[in-house]
Formats: sequence, structure tokens, C-alpha cells
Amino acid sequence: MVTNRSVLITGGTGTFGNAVVSRLLATGFNEIRIFSRDEKKQDDMRRRLADPRVKFYIGDVRNEQSLKDAMAGVDVVFNAAALKQVPTCEFFPIEAVRTNTLGTENVLNAAIAAGVSRAIVLSTDKAVYPINAMGMSKALMEKLAIAKSRVAGTATIICCTRYGNVMASRGSVVPLFIRQIQAGQPLTVTDPHMTRFMMSIDGAVDLVLWAFDHANPGDTCVQKAPAATIETLALAMKQVFKAANPVHVIGTRHGEKLHETLLTREETAVAEDMGDYYRVAADTRDLNYGLYFDTGRSDVSVKDDYNSHNTRQLSVDEMADMLRSLEIVRRAMAGEKIDE
Repeated sequence: MVTNRSVLITGGTGTFGNAVVSRLLATGFNEIRIFSRDEKKQDDMRRRLADPRVKFYIGDVRNEQSLKDAMAGVDVVFNAAALKQVPTCEFFPIEAVRTNTLGTENVLNAAIAAGVSRAIVLSTDKAVYPINAMGMSKALMEKLAIAKSRVAGTATIICCTRYGNVMASRGSVVPLFIRQIQAGQPLTVTDPHMTRFMMSIDGAVDLVLWAFDHANPGDTCVQKAPAATIETLALAMKQVFKAANPVHVIGTRHGEKLHETLLTREETAVAEDMGDYYRVAADTRDLNYGLYFDTGRSDVSVKDDYNSHNTRQLSVDEMADMLRSLEIVRRAMAGEKIDE
């Protein structure tokens, strides 16, 4: 499916973009286009990769014309461009909408117009029962992608992937804990009982590539993942670095949930278990209102969400093993000072 094909990655200089490019370079893709608005990160990536198959395009998903120029001749699109920081989106919610929602519409419009075969939209567990602006903008993005999939059909297969906390991604707690350990400061924990799905960036890439191979139009694809409490994560960090730093509870931050959800109970009722993944088909009802008000599904009432509280919980030792697999942790264990 990938031989002599080209792929465009929006937001391609981010954590996901850097990881997926390394994976794609080992496949038959003959051209990988990195689309983003940060010329410094693009230059850093260009120098690091030094591979003629990787092409760089300056642009913004808010600007549909810049997408059209970058999309010409592309076979596959991974839409990873997003505003991801919860506090930023809380203070500037319309900016989250402009990038995460309207920007995705621009990407999908350009993909359909260019005849792209597949467009995969990256979402987050925060889009499920959203309580913050980032999650709300991503939830709307998912609805928009599913609606576009009905229009595009099989000409451009549009699907969503939804995953949880990617450990050591930009702005996540793992780099913060490392910096605090290295500075001899307390590890700041919001709520010891707060749980989060734990996924490596390789797991996130696996999910997107699985969706590339298996998703139908309008599908939402979710990878099964373990979870851990924030207390377990902090204790595992101390174990890995043999650190004696105290743990300081600071309280839940604005816009944070106690637990995150990857599938609603309505979705679990229709989800197809694919082994390591769930595949949720799009709701194909139209504006025949009888299907919304006159009939329902009794099985939904007995289902539960798939969330970070009822999934498998990692022990401190298991969490420590996962941490040791992260590049940033290995660098810090080797003595490198982490400032990212």
C-alpha cells in the first residue's frame, strides 16, 4: 500500500511527526512532506534527517491555500497539527477552534479536492466528555471528520484515531518530573488518585499506521492501553532515577479531569474488538428523526465507558519499565541535563 506513495504530515515537526517520519523512512514511501509554520523546527529536522525523500512546506492549517499547494500529488495525509496545551486553549479558546476544528476542515477539504486516498485525523481522549476548550475543539474536529467522511465516501477515506497521554511528549509531565529530579525539587503532583492512559509515542504511531491499514470511512480507531495514577508515575520516576525528592500535592489544575475516557458507553456498545484496538464505525443515521426519538438501544444502558480508571492499572515496577524505554529518560539516566 505504500510503495511509491507520498504522505503529507501536518504539524509534522511535533512529537508525532518526528516519530512517524522515522518509521515511514523505513517503508516504501517515496516522499514525506512536512507541513508546519515553524521554520526553525523544520530546519532542525532537515539537518537531523538529511534525507532527500523528506520535503518541507511552510504553511498553516488555518490557510487553506497553503494546504492546497502542499497537498498536490499527495496520496496520504496525517493531520497532526493542533493546539494541545490545555491552559493555552482555556485562555484562547477561539484559537483552539481555528486550529483544531476549522484547520482540520481546511485539511480535509484540500485532501478531498486533491484526490488523496486516505486522510487520518489525530484526536485525543480529552475529546470524550470534554470539559476544557482543547477537548471541545477536538470533539468538534471528530464530528467534522465523520461528517466529511460521509461526503467523501471511499474516494478519500477519512478516519479518526484517538489516543491518551503520550509519555514524554511536548508539555507532558515526564520531562517536568525529570527537570525537578535533576534540580533537587519536589515532584509536583496534582492529585495522587488522578489516572491517565499511558502510551509511548511508538504506540501512537502504531495506532495511526493501523488505522491506515484497517479503517473504513468515518471509523474512530482506539488502541487499548494501560493506565496509572499520577502517584504511581511519580514513584516510578523516583525509582528509575534512585531519587529521594519528596512528592508535593498541588491540587487539580483548571480544566483537568480525574480520569480520561477513550470510548463512551455509546461507542463501547458498537465498538468492534480488533485485538489490540477498537474500531468504532461512524453513525450512519440521517435526518430521519424517528431514528433519534422513536427507537433506541437497550444495550447502551448496560455498557460502561472505557476509561483510565477501569482499564488495567500499572504497578510502580511496570510503570518504571515503561519509563526506561523512553529516549528522554535514557538520556537523563546517562547524565544529560533535560531542559525541554
